[in-house]
Amino acid sequence: MLWMPINFLSFSSFAFFMNEGSFEKVLNKAVREYNKYRSPEANARIVSTSKESFRIEFTGPYCRTCGFYDYFEDLVYVLKDFGVESRIDDVEETDSGAIVSFSVTEKRESE
Repeated sequence: MLWMPINFLSFSSFAFFMNEGSFEKVLNKAVREYNKYRSPEANARIVSTSKESFRIEFTGPYCRTCGFYDYFEDLVYVLKDFGVESRIDDVEETDSGAIVSFSVTEKRESE
């Protein structure tokens, strides 16, 4: 019997993520998944990407006094489901929400 890790999807996603040009695809999928469950209250839109970091604009009528950062942290967990470990580096508040800078904190090289 072939043994597979319980979170095989995550390991596969990292291998996919490490191929050139694929990070944007993984990030797009994660943002679509995020918006699927949080829109119209909170909407995420990719502003910019690089291999080590990315910026996301969050807009919507979500509460900006209590739980403001919870919406941003939710994307960290969605990305983790896609095999990308990330963290929030900076939050720039705007009139319509926030632009959040993230960095990739863990990468696994494809074999």
